Amino acid sequence: MRVLVVEDNGELVALIARALERAGLDVDDARTVADAEASLRTMSYAAVVLDLGLPDADGLSLLDLMRRRRDTTPVLILTARSGIGDRVRGLDRGASDYLVKPFATEELIARLQALLRRAPASDGHVLTLGNVALETAGRQASIAGKPVLVPAREADLLEVLMKRNGRLVSHGLLRGQVFGAASGVSSNAIEVYIHRLRRLLADAGATVQIHTIRGAGYLMKADSADAA
Repeated sequence: MRVLVVEDNGELVALIARALERAGLDVDDARTVADAEASLRTMSYAAVVLDLGLPDADGLSLLDLMRRRRDTTPVLILTARSGIGDRVRGLDRGASDYLVKPFATEELIARLQALLRRAPASDGHVLTLGNVALETAGRQASIAGKPVLVPAREADLLEVLMKRNGRLVSHGLLRGQVFGAASGVSSNAIEVYIHRLRRLLADAGATVQIHTIRGAGYLMKADSADAA
């Protein structure tokens, strides 16, 4: 399961990431509301840990945006705002839980795990492009209606590329979304996974192509005949 941590304090992000990874969770981080929104557009998350005092906007604006578009991803607010009015406001706006700083990482993990247990097993969201379909929560793919086994990393790549249908996905974005922003994964390693995904799609008769934009990244498009 992948969690998005929206927090502008780098040391705190590192502390939270280490704790969540020890608990078996994958972690992405965003330092601003704009970065978090970009991440939410390109990747599905099991939960979001959200600070409110962000450099570009109040974290509640991100929560409002998520709930307006019916994004039911659990959101745990993690903030220094400790007043009763602040707690009520956050919960009324759609937060799933509210934890005040300073906090114990053990409590953060326990609260997140409780949210994940209560969350639906699947949000029913299916991405489609050409004859390829990917159910984002269960990571189940099909091509021309036939189930296809896609390994976890390749499934993450496939999701990001499908969500940005026809648009460039940079090496940096892929690295952050699939491997985590703090990973030391190189562009060459990403190319290896892209090659595996290309071969898997071709062998299964997919009507989509992954195009390499040299020096920039990748984009996925449906074949022209299939798109028409």
